[in-house]
Parts: sequence; structure tokens; C-alpha cells
Amino acid sequence: MPREKSIGVIIYREGNGNKSQKIKSKGRVYLLLHYPGDFHHRDHWDFPKGNQRKGEGDLETAKREVWEETGIGDLIFDLGYKEKIGYFYKEKGKTIHKEVIFYLAKAKQKEIILSEEHIGYRWLDYEKAIDLLSYESSRELLEKAEKQLSH
Repeated sequence: MPREKSIGVIIYREGNGNKSQKIKSKGRVYLLLHYPGDFHHRDHWDFPKGNQRKGEGDLETAKREVWEETGIGDLIFDLGYKEKIGYFYKEKGKTIHKEVIFYLAKAKQKEIILSEEHIGYRWLDYEKAIDLLSYESSRELLEKAEKQLSH
């Protein structure tokens, strides 16, 4: 069975939301990206992530994907957080097993330069982010990240 590996990053920053989005939040906010719908999926909100290239290490992939999708280049990784999810999907009649490893990273940069892969973004506090995330696995990842940062 074909396999794919992707790396994702739960990005947070300490701050007051994003004025351009009229979001006011004191304390920690998380970055969510709005992915458009396509032939296989409905539109959804999730964390930045992407396929690992041959020869790349996990953090190398994480930094590249975040830069390509958001323009953020100042990540500080919390190496105490590393979570893995897996799922199956079909492409061209083949079932593919996808493994995604997620890291947690702090950013100072507020402004986002979205790639063409996305149709929006939001910096949200934990409660609002949990509500907006489209997938249960992503909500579980965020819950673990919040616990990691709160102790």
C-alpha cells in the first residue's frame, strides 16, 4: 500500500489577536488556515501542513511548509510536543496511508501572507479555535498543545 508522510505545525503566539480581523484576545492565540473545498474534500479549517520531500528532516519540512503557506519564518519549536495521526484516503483508485506528524511552535509575526492553497486565516484563542477546527483529530491535537503550554 502506498504511504505518504506530511508534517504539520500548530502555531501560536502571545498577543492580542489580529486587528484586521477585529479579533480581540489577551494571551495565547493559535493560527488556523482555511482550506478551500475540492473534488475530494469540503472546505475546512486546519493547521499548516504539507508533504515531506525526499531527504528533508521533519523540522526542515515544518519550516518550509509554514513559510510557503503563511510567510512566517520566525518559529521557535517546543520539542517536547510531537504528535502523530494517520488516516487513509483514495487517489486514482489506490488507497494511500497518510501519516502526519505535528509539532508545536511559537511565532512573533502577526501578519500572514497566504499561499494560493488557502482562502483565509484566523488567529484565535483556544476556545474559538477548538470550535472552528473541522476535524476531531485536529481538536485533539490542539487540546494536547494547550495542555503542554499551560503547565
